[in-house]
Amino acid sequence: MTGLAWDASYHDGPAPWDIDRPQPAIVRLASEGGFAGAVLDVGCGTGDNALHVASLGFPVLGVDVAETALAIAREKAADRGIAAEFAVADAFRLERLGRRFETVLDCGMFHTCDGDERPRYVASLASVTEHGGTLYVLCFSDEGPDTGPHPVSREELRAAFDPGNGWNVAAVEPDRVQTRYHGDDGAPAWFATIKRI
Repeated sequence: MTGLAWDASYHDGPAPWDIDRPQPAIVRLASEGGFAGAVLDVGCGTGDNALHVASLGFPVLGVDVAETALAIAREKAADRGIAAEFAVADAFRLERLGRRFETVLDCGMFHTCDGDERPRYVASLASVTEHGGTLYVLCFSDEGPDTGPHPVSREELRAAFDPGNGWNVAAVEPDRVQTRYHGDDGAPAWFATIKRI
């Protein structure tokens, strides 16, 4: 997966998904005590979700293929005095990190994967998620008006993360994703809580 196309998204101002603040669903999750241990944010972009979680005292690594986004994330961390780590990594080869995490966050990454890419991505996530750890996926939903690009069905989420490949989907709830192109209410989304078994 080349980072060039993703990196170009950040060259002429903010990307469509870069809202310059954490997603409300992630803020809510954090307030409910949803994070534990070391945290990985896959496809972290300019780091707003990772920085929010790190500001609560968790060790956080945000990874992306877009170097420009990571440079912005590091600058935000320095400006805010937040200790968070950001690194270039291919979401399909996370095992190369050589680390494991108790909590993994995917905010807007899963829905960019084509159907044939999903098994590789799910295996990559499994390689870095501790057994008993939790993966959270916030992705565009196929239900409701004004859906975002690459909408995903609840069934597709459940099919991708099944016990046969080391996962148990605990819940898939309707939520919203904020973007620069949707109104104040955002776009329809799924918020999935998935346990590594």
